[in-house]
Amino acid sequence: MMPLYLTRFSYTPETWARLIANPEDRREAARTYIESVGGKLHGFWYAFGSYDGYNLWEAPDNISMAAVALAITGGGALSSFETTVLLTVDETIEALRKAETVQYRAPGA
Repeated sequence: MMPLYLTRFSYTPETWARLIANPEDRREAARTYIESVGGKLHGFWYAFGSYDGYNLWEAPDNISMAAVALAITGGGALSSFETTVLLTVDETIEALRKAETVQYRAPGA
């Protein structure tokens, strides 16, 4: 399985005005973008709150996801776009085990 990414985005007022004048399903555009780098769109939602929408993507690697994010944000239709790399439970357990080997020292200790 490829890494999963959660993005949160908001449109500019101009983008909302264009969508009101010409409603469009942006899932297809998002699907095309991620598939161009070998990934998959798992979900696209609009929401109330701090962000206008959320996407769940699968991409081969961070560079591929970054390329999609840069292309989208470079288009100027968004006022914000944030990406979070998601870890599986197994990856988190592996990280927890590895954390035990890290010799952390608290500041000033």
